[in-house]
Amino acid sequence: MSRGRFITFEGGEGAGKSTQARRLADALRARGHDVVLTREPGGSPGGERIRALVVSGGAEDWSPMTETLLMFAARDDHLNAVVRPALEAGKWVICDRFSDSTRAYQGAAGGVDAAFVEALDAAVVGADQPDLTLIFDLPSERGLSRALARGEAETRFEGKGAEFHARLAEAFRAIAEAHPERCRLVDADGDFDVVADRVLAAVEAAGL
Repeated sequence: MSRGRFITFEGGEGAGKSTQARRLADALRARGHDVVLTREPGGSPGGERIRALVVSGGAEDWSPMTETLLMFAARDDHLNAVVRPALEAGKWVICDRFSDSTRAYQGAAGGVDAAFVEALDAAVVGADQPDLTLIFDLPSERGLSRALARGEAETRFEGKGAEFHARLAEAFRAIAEAHPERCRLVDADGDFDVVADRVLAAVEAAGL
């Protein structure tokens, strides 16, 4: 059996990733693919327990270094429990956030050394890199406004302030530019159907 496909969704708060990840999963299932829709941090029982620590509470409860270590601990559990078995079974895995979020949030925006993040990624993720990463691009102030308007409990990262989120948007654009073989920048401005069409077109253009 051939290996499945691994697609990750990335971007700042309120960019619409989660909605579009669900829509892509539905579109791929309609085409006959077996799809696992998951998320980070979380996605597995161990990962979800770590998620509860990371995404709730005050903005300064954890240092960026502590966040990095927690994110990769959750990622290791998620990969072993969910992602790798699904890919080995020939399934498509769609993940709402993955290592690029750590590179952007804790690395570029949080100040953790990029070489340290890459060393952890090499050790934890290894060869199981995404086949395609869709990076949702939206002005940070608009995305943050959307996210805060949702009124959800998990608002720790939203509370890091406008300057942090501006750095975050720049970081994601830089990741897309640095990795054109894997990343596609998706204009996240528009109604859900328009953005869904952009996502599907990016997947088809990648030849997956």
